[in-house]
Amino acid sequence: MLDYSREADRYDASRGGEPRADAAATAVRDLLPPDAHTLLDVACGTGLVTRRLAGAGLRVTGVDAAHNMTRMASERLPGSVVLGDSRQLPFLDASFDAVTVVWLLHLLSGPEEAAAVVAECARVLRPGGVFVTTVDKAAAHDVGSDIDAALAPRPVGPAVDRSQAVEAYAAARGLTPVGDAWFRGHGQGRSPRSTIDDINRGWFTRVPPDGPLATRLAESLAALPDQEVPRPDPRFTLRSFRMPPAPRPTAFAETAR
Repeated sequence: MLDYSREADRYDASRGGEPRADAAATAVRDLLPPDAHTLLDVACGTGLVTRRLAGAGLRVTGVDAAHNMTRMASERLPGSVVLGDSRQLPFLDASFDAVTVVWLLHLLSGPEEAAAVVAECARVLRPGGVFVTTVDKAAAHDVGSDIDAALAPRPVGPAVDRSQAVEAYAAARGLTPVGDAWFRGHGQGRSPRSTIDDINRGWFTRVPPDGPLATRLAESLAALPDQEVPRPDPRFTLRSFRMPPAPRPTAFAETAR
């Protein structure tokens, strides 16, 4: 995995900046219940999306494990960002009406780690609350372009953020699917040149930058036309899941009181 603390300063500019953040926040908001008052944004990064989720009666908290990411996010949401591990969130049970996880699950090492993160999100979610997450991140980048064809020889492991897998992680914690949405990844269409740069800095985790496969892929990409021209932007998918509401008191319990 990339060192996201080192990535912080270039993160926003390299990933669509304000337009992508606007699109992501709008799609997330569409999946939130109207009665949500508190929201936790897990792996909030630089806070570019998190900041847009705040307001209109919604109090937002961000958490991220990368020091420089939390530093930048804290400048955007003073007093509302904490340093913390998504596998062991530093919050009490049932603390939030909504929990969001945007562009995290696909980075995790395997199903066990992804399931652990979803479990933590469920733990801090109040009864009746909603969990929203991106799914199928890698698949979204395959837009059927000549770049995708050049990258085809690279090894691809099973995605831990497959929609069906995430549904299973959620179901194990009592969460049921309630909605989905998509948004455009503005500015994230790959060009051959930017893809070569990604290979050289280890973006493709199964392609060691100093290995022979990286060299072959870079050569194939370098042979493509329009080296600086981005191909179509990806379309990212969000899914939402609801925690069951708290059980209502039985008639006997009400009488006993």
